[in-house]
Amino acid sequence: MRDNGGMASFIFDETEIHFDEYGSGFPVLLIAPGGMQSAASFWESTPWNPIPQLSEKFRVIAMDQRNAGRSSGPISANDSWDTYTGDQLALLDHLGVEKFHAVGMCIGGPYVMGLIEAAPERVAAGVLFQTIGLSQNRQAFYDMFDAWATPLANTRREIAPEVWARFRGNMYDSDKLLFNVDETFVKSVKTPLLVFEGNDLYHPSETSIAVAELAQNAVLVRDWQSGPAMALAAQNFYEFLLRESVN
Repeated sequence: MRDNGGMASFIFDETEIHFDEYGSGFPVLLIAPGGMQSAASFWESTPWNPIPQLSEKFRVIAMDQRNAGRSSGPISANDSWDTYTGDQLALLDHLGVEKFHAVGMCIGGPYVMGLIEAAPERVAAGVLFQTIGLSQNRQAFYDMFDAWATPLANTRREIAPEVWARFRGNMYDSDKLLFNVDETFVKSVKTPLLVFEGNDLYHPSETSIAVAELAQNAVLVRDWQSGPAMALAAQNFYEFLLRESVN
């Protein structure tokens, strides 16, 4: 079993991506919750941590997004969702991974859909745990971005305020369903999806339901965060990924 103790990193284009790798088998890219601070350590505070579960049968790759956790990288006015998708695919290329499952929670929902948009032939299946989405909550995402950017800006004083403003706009000014993809794209998605419903300001229930209803091959799980329902959901999650694993 791989277990690098959190020491692995990949450097490209002045960006350093840190990741943890566990187990062996069909690859699973885990994209953690935490908004702009999405880092592998956040899985430890979710309803259940999928890493021990998945590492029994899968090659689990849990990454820190750029400028979150242990990862770092440049910041520009052109940064957007596509910047993060590029990081994710670059890491998988570095690891020699062609096909993989994409599993994301919170901000990981749009990241999963961004991977399907950019490389549909590579994503065998996607799992969206309480994805974020636009639902009369834009200011909450501006505030979340600022809470991440403000302390970072204090250490990156070479970056002008207008750069941060453009970056924030590229992420959260959009009127698209998941900020990076719209309903038309979701309707086109044939990739098998498992969607776990959200139920709060950042993770609106209607967003999860819309994704599950629009996508061509999606299943919605509504009750999953505690008790017997959580145990059943965890089992279904594991079996879904096993079933959709292909060579």
